[in-house]
Amino acid sequence: MRIVILAPPGVQSLDVVGPAEVFWEAARRCGDMSRYDIQIMSTGQPSISGTGQLRFLADRTIFDNDEPIHTLLVAGDPSFQAIDPKVISWLRRRVPTVRRYGSICTGVFLLAAAGLLEGKRVTTHWECTPRFHKEYPHIELEPDAIYIRDGKLITAAGVTAGIDLALALLEEDLGREVALAVARYMVMFVKRPGGQSQFSAHLVGQMSETTFIQKAQAYILENLNQELHVEAIARRVGMSTRNFGRVFRLELGVAPLDFIVAARTDAARRLLEDTNRPLQSIAKASGFGDAGAMRRAFRKTIGVTPHEYRARFQIRTDHKAVGRNSGASVLSLPTREAELEGMPPS
Repeated sequence: MRIVILAPPGVQSLDVVGPAEVFWEAARRCGDMSRYDIQIMSTGQPSISGTGQLRFLADRTIFDNDEPIHTLLVAGDPSFQAIDPKVISWLRRRVPTVRRYGSICTGVFLLAAAGLLEGKRVTTHWECTPRFHKEYPHIELEPDAIYIRDGKLITAAGVTAGIDLALALLEEDLGREVALAVARYMVMFVKRPGGQSQFSAHLVGQMSETTFIQKAQAYILENLNQELHVEAIARRVGMSTRNFGRVFRLELGVAPLDFIVAARTDAARRLLEDTNRPLQSIAKASGFGDAGAMRRAFRKTIGVTPHEYRARFQIRTDHKAVGRNSGASVLSLPTREAELEGMPPS
């Protein structure tokens, strides 16, 4: 199977390397390196500059003679360079000939510009969602998804999500056992729980440019462990409750109460990652009041419970794991048994 990764100038290097490693490792474990023919396709020049000061030597360019393609993935360019009409023309010609196609991160913009996403559900990196909504409001975007499969199309959120995408395609091709073996080797989940909210600082993109709303946000963030009533916050910034709610939604796209829940969830998430405090203590510190309320909020906004989140993503000090560097932090990883059973590690 030929896997072609289209890499524009300035490509996010992991968008190329991550999926390529998944398919290469699968072929190695199957004992058949011809199982996947992985090719990097450039949009012109044979040498491609990537992030991290890396450079890629392309196997082919879009100007070479066409060859059969099984899977075409369009990698992202975090610098958002201008879209080349020649690339759009190539995509329009080649995508109808492939078995499946997709994008990683901002690669979705190229597919959208080529008119290849009509009637499809897609995702992209959480930082890019406002721009995508603005430029392609008619395309259904799910901003919290790690990746989405819609027919022969599969789109991923970006950076490491390209590995999730590749693992999903690998499982489709060679079965779950191979995908699980590759995921374990790469210290990954075959399918990680939750959405992008658990990894992104999702409040960063929700800061208002209106002074009154900025003051309200600052007050909320500074008093998360206090009772926060919308009426009282509105009075504090000199606005009526009705006008405050209207302007807040207009500026941020969410209601004040939803922002408060998101802010408390974000604060609790950091405490779960960085401390060993009991769940009840974290719930009180972040303003939820009790562990039950925090659990419901996590389920709704992140998709996993606080216990599951901590088990997977807590940064802990493990003297045995780091040897002489006893002060170093290492990421808690799932046990083999937990992953086999699809359950969170204890």
